[in-house]
Amino acid sequence: MKKILIVEDNELNLDLLVQLLEDDYELVTADNGADGIKIAEQERPDLILMDMSLPVIDGWEATRRIKAKNGLTHIPIIALTAHAMSGDEEKAKAAGCDGYLAKPLNEDLLFEKLDKFLGGAK
Repeated sequence: MKKILIVEDNELNLDLLVQLLEDDYELVTADNGADGIKIAEQERPDLILMDMSLPVIDGWEATRRIKAKNGLTHIPIIALTAHAMSGDEEKAKAAGCDGYLAKPLNEDLLFEKLDKFLGGAK
């Protein structure tokens, strides 16, 4: 079963993601960027869903640090953000994100991205 790290500090958003994904993926979670980096190193997930507005270390910096670490650079990171202004997707990609999803989350787009980067659930 593929493992996804969800880095999200909003409990409602986290609960929604867990409900959508728990049947098909092994999930690990973090509620701030610093813990997200640590858990990425420990768990070596197949994909990371990264909120960009996080406490301690924001998602932009957490993404840069994960992508700079040997052994983690290959892990696809999808930005989850309410920052849906013009240029925000480019900013996320410049930070190292491989994909971008605006909030509120479109479930169909989420599963399209997961399929693209993971090639199916299991």
